[in-house]
Amino acid sequence: MNVQVSGHHVEVTQPIRDYVLSKLERIQRHFDQVIDINVILSVQKLRQKAEISVHMRGKDIHVESDDEDMYAAIDLMMDKLDRQIIKHKDKAYAHPHDALKRQAEEE
Repeated sequence: MNVQVSGHHVEVTQPIRDYVLSKLERIQRHFDQVIDINVILSVQKLRQKAEISVHMRGKDIHVESDDEDMYAAIDLMMDKLDRQIIKHKDKAYAHPHDALKRQAEEE
């Protein structure tokens, strides 16, 4: 899994980078087939904005959030991403099991 953390009008310090990487461990726990992750942290006047693009086999997920605090924006972004990853995983793995259940019921 390739992770790239960059900043736009903000310097990405090591503590911020470590915080993002620690939050990404939760995503990797739920779904380990992630190929590439790009995180962009930016400042727009008084709003801190965090964006993430996750590239997986067959799907790309893009999430963004903003808040007055950078860490809060990262938390909001990770919560949204976590929900979307779980939703994608449920869709990807639920259908084959349903087909097997229907086939067993017919027999």
